[in-house]
Amino acid sequence: MNLIQNYLTQSGCYKAGKHITVKGLMIHSVGCPQPKADAFMKNWNRADANACVHAIIEPGGDVYQLLPWEHRGWHCGGNANNTHIGVEMTEPATIRYTSGANWTETGTGENTKAHVLITYQYAVKLFAHLCLQYNLDPLADGVVISHSEGCKRGIASNHGDVEHLWSKFGLTMEQFRKDIKAAMGGDSLTAIMGKAVATVEQMKSYLKKKNPSVEQSVLDMIPLYLSEGEVEGVRGDIAFAQSCLETGNFAFSGSAVTLSQNNFCGLGVTQRGRAGLSFDTPQLGIRAQMQHLKAYASTDALVNEKIDSRFRYVTRGCAPYVEWLGQKENPQGKGWAAGEKYGEKILSILKAVISEGKVQFMESLTFSAPYMVRVSIPDLNIRKGPGTAFPKTGKFTGVGIFTVVEEKDGWGLLKAYQEKRDGWISLSFTTRI
Repeated sequence: MNLIQNYLTQSGCYKAGKHITVKGLMIHSVGCPQPKADAFMKNWNRADANACVHAIIEPGGDVYQLLPWEHRGWHCGGNANNTHIGVEMTEPATIRYTSGANWTETGTGENTKAHVLITYQYAVKLFAHLCLQYNLDPLADGVVISHSEGCKRGIASNHGDVEHLWSKFGLTMEQFRKDIKAAMGGDSLTAIMGKAVATVEQMKSYLKKKNPSVEQSVLDMIPLYLSEGEVEGVRGDIAFAQSCLETGNFAFSGSAVTLSQNNFCGLGVTQRGRAGLSFDTPQLGIRAQMQHLKAYASTDALVNEKIDSRFRYVTRGCAPYVEWLGQKENPQGKGWAAGEKYGEKILSILKAVISEGKVQFMESLTFSAPYMVRVSIPDLNIRKGPGTAFPKTGKFTGVGIFTVVEEKDGWGLLKAYQEKRDGWISLSFTTRI
């Protein structure tokens, strides 16, 4: 999420200069097929404009803050203007409104779904940020509401957003509030698409601990998870963690597939007793797995020639997050596996894999000099002390390179917090440079 401050100083709302005590947040959808925020900012940045929100979200991750958060906005046509921050999400260009909140799709629907799911993700991040800033509980009654919910409460005008757009894709306000709460705790949803965090060495180390008799051929093929994932934009470390789950850490005990099939994720095992697909080489098997994950996580075209014969059965983009790979946890009831908490199990393995990097920081019992580390995840918590027993500061490092000036029990003190010694990060989620 890229938060850009762009106050609409020519707006009559801005010039009114009224302020509120923030008691909640209201989510809106712009109500027309326009994915670009600029079109609305130009219209609202006029003295005679009769509307202005605090922020607007684009699908690329840009969030434009148009008013100071405690400035009274004109976003809901009711008393919630006096208590709630209002946030709009842009809408996909691939829809057409027929009457009221009713709409149809003008294309295949993939672009519509992709736009809705990604703006939902950024809305979760923004609302989590604001809830932390204003000490709000998103699960408390009336704190996080949609425009339509505000109407039902008698504090907003008669609008159907955002449920009119979300409902087709299995998204609900109840789930939105839960996702915000999770993100506030640092447990933000884990995107399948992106750069891997774990290294080949960490994956090998994890596997050898879990399966000391693992075949050398398996260890030799581990780099393929990163290289094949990189081609399609899929996080190869997530695919590796999934393979560990599906194959019993490549021991294949109780697994529906065997090592000789080169099928490390159960592709084609649609029911008990079914053997699943086979591939000529480990590389092709891993490539098919990446393609299948991409089918769930994205609507983008494949880069390599399609070899996943089950690709066509997936509803494209229905599970952009690991947490949604399980059918029971997926908002649309669609996913890779029917088992409960399937995605959570993958993430548990991934966390253990990444933690293998912790050992490099514990080799020396004394700290000699400051050094730099690379952080590859956007939501690494900064805590007030070296350990999870210490409270979070409410801030994250973001992706980047940081200087560690002190170590303790696998935690590092960041240089920017050296004076008060109140900014520590877990070194398990970093790479020393």
